[in-house]
Amino acid sequence: MSPTETALGSAQAEKPGFSSRHLLALLALLWTVALNPVAGLLAGNSQAEVAVHFRTTQIAWFTLGGALLGTFLTPFAMKAAAMYGKKRVLVVATAVGLLGDAIAAFATDYSTLIAGRVLAGAYGATVFIAYALARDIFPRRLVGTASGVLAASIGLVGLGGPFLSAWLIDHHGFHGALWFLVVSTAVCLLLQLLCVPESPVREAARRMDWIGGLLLGGGLSAIVYGIGEGSTWGWTSGKTLTWIGLGILAVLLFLPYESRAADPLLPLPLIKRRRVWTVFLATSVGAGATFAVGTVTMLLTLMPAIPTVSDGLGWSVTKSAAVQSPISVLVIVTAVLAGRLTRRVDTRVLFAVGGVLTTAGYAVASQLHTEIWHFVLLGVISGPGMGLVVSVLPIMVIESVAPEEQALANGSQWLVQSVIQVIVSQLVFTVMAQDGAVLKGTQFYLDGGFTNGFLLVAGACALGAVLVALIPKARRIDAAEEGHAVEAGQAA
Repeated sequence: MSPTETALGSAQAEKPGFSSRHLLALLALLWTVALNPVAGLLAGNSQAEVAVHFRTTQIAWFTLGGALLGTFLTPFAMKAAAMYGKKRVLVVATAVGLLGDAIAAFATDYSTLIAGRVLAGAYGATVFIAYALARDIFPRRLVGTASGVLAASIGLVGLGGPFLSAWLIDHHGFHGALWFLVVSTAVCLLLQLLCVPESPVREAARRMDWIGGLLLGGGLSAIVYGIGEGSTWGWTSGKTLTWIGLGILAVLLFLPYESRAADPLLPLPLIKRRRVWTVFLATSVGAGATFAVGTVTMLLTLMPAIPTVSDGLGWSVTKSAAVQSPISVLVIVTAVLAGRLTRRVDTRVLFAVGGVLTTAGYAVASQLHTEIWHFVLLGVISGPGMGLVVSVLPIMVIESVAPEEQALANGSQWLVQSVIQVIVSQLVFTVMAQDGAVLKGTQFYLDGGFTNGFLLVAGACALGAVLVALIPKARRIDAAEEGHAVEAGQAA
């Protein structure tokens, strides 16, 4: 009996299409994958109100604090999922995230709020586990469709999420958004417990590489924290250089240590392949920068307009969602077309074109970002570019590894992309604050700061497009793999 048949029953596995058990499991995994972007969207749209309410200049940690814990835990989560079961790790991570959401919702001061948001970052590691579970528990003929549906959550959240956050925040404030996350995470945990079978796939190794995990997770977290505090401490201060330096040293020590570990956390022989590490590098930089642009657009549209203090547009969340919704539509449409194009066009070319379009869109936005038609123009240029980036990325990973290596490859790429996205986002906050003002303890941003923020993201997207040149030509994937890859691209 195959692992899939063990997970969902051999009788179910032989029936054509999705059974009721398949659909319930898919719903639970879809909710899991969508929870992260929903949380990010709600936090991003709430950050302007939170900054003013708590009178803080450290608003960056409200949206990025969870990335610290998520970055630290991901290496351990990858190994634990392979050793002890993916569902078990999925449930534990979501339960810890639920506790963090509850702490944030009850918080009456900014320090407690940030503590809750950081703890909520525990479910940041659930996305790649959900994709790996889909490969383990569904029949082979349904894996491509299931993975495509999970990838589609990005477009669905991008289209409907802004209007959901608009209704919550405009009518119930940021507390409404925080309590919505509590309820959503609780429902997600319940669905996981009741509807998701445990994966029968296990790794032979039964020992956790704690030292390797501390070196990698701790090192990456230290780098992110040092960059996040650099604008406050000073970029040449001893504290900033110490955190970043120790983080880099830990990551460098991880590589030789991991190469000799009996039960390594990460598959270094896999990552050392030229096709794999170049794909990870280019896609992580390009996608990480693309997602980081939300830091600029959300603060720009939602911060108040105060002469000489703040050049925000002062829009409601509802207006911001309506103006920017065409971008999401273009992302979805382009992703569908890109899935078909990958049958005939080199994925490296498609990803590079996406990088060029996002670079051009954000460069134009750096000069034009005060009128509604400016955002429409931004969407027309960058929307298709983002659609290409998010839809081609998983296909490039699939092309680069064997089927049995895809779970580890997805987790590793996700880890690198998350770190780069956080670093770019933190740098955006820093450059915007250089051309800003602090009033009653709150950090506001002037027009020059928004211009520099867009230019920084545009530069990072351009770097991602250039790095594609390092990637060697992909191996030819067989028909079954191609079908799964294209379905994922079409739905992303």
